[in-house]
Amino acid sequence: MPATIWLIIQGRFDLAFLLFLGAGLSDALDGWLARVLDARSSLGAVLDPVADKALLMSSYVALAATGVLPDWLAILVVFRDLLIVGGVVMLRMMGMLPRISPSRLSKANTALQILLVAVALFLRGWPGVALPGDIPLAPLLAVLVPLVAASTLLSGGAYVLAAARGEGRA
Repeated sequence: MPATIWLIIQGRFDLAFLLFLGAGLSDALDGWLARVLDARSSLGAVLDPVADKALLMSSYVALAATGVLPDWLAILVVFRDLLIVGGVVMLRMMGMLPRISPSRLSKANTALQILLVAVALFLRGWPGVALPGDIPLAPLLAVLVPLVAASTLLSGGAYVLAAARGEGRA
């Protein structure tokens, strides 16, 4: 993860994309192997999503710092995750043990966030690349940014509402 962020800051978006892609593929393989070999652990169940979120949040911050993504979007993405973690910590301090399980909306939000980072890195790493028929990829960013913003707001709001109702699913 630190290497990906360092590459983004250095302007090596091509290598950052490849490393980001490799991290995603290795994470998927690791999860699949854990399920297939029944090698899941409680520590892995905590550390894996924490590492995924750390990479995603730091990628947004680095991409905003380099002017690739809007800074307000990075703030929104980071704030949502800090709000969720802070809410869980606060509830536990109050003696409540919230059991958080991500909803479809939350999973869709994460998928959109990952897709946006990957597309942004790819487009900066290989500018001018187009789809067959010379269809440019750059407009994809103009579509993904508001989609990520909307899904981040909606999923964050769903967590807040679920916590207010005493539910563990958002």
